[in-house]
Amino acid sequence: MSREVIHIVLFRWNDDVNQETIELIKQELLNLKNAVGGILDTYVGDDFSTRSKGYHTALCTRFVDKQALLAYGPSDAHQRVVTQFVRPNSSDILAFDFEI
Repeated sequence: MSREVIHIVLFRWNDDVNQETIELIKQELLNLKNAVGGILDTYVGDDFSTRSKGYHTALCTRFVDKQALLAYGPSDAHQRVVTQFVRPNSSDILAFDFEI
């Protein structure tokens, strides 16, 4: 039996990125749920605590299984968001994946 997978990504935005751009990126990340198969849930939010070690925004996506996560990374929709929105505006990204 395959197990669901949680994919967490933390984003540290460049100092010159404005809130409007961050909101656009967050919407693009949320839109991936409808563009890539195998995604059950997607959440994106900004940190409100002082414990984030400089990371500003988090993405949490639940996939049907590990194969769905592996297909997500190289998908055209994901690569478009990464290359057009995330990489140009972020100074660091941290990802963590686990089965549930």
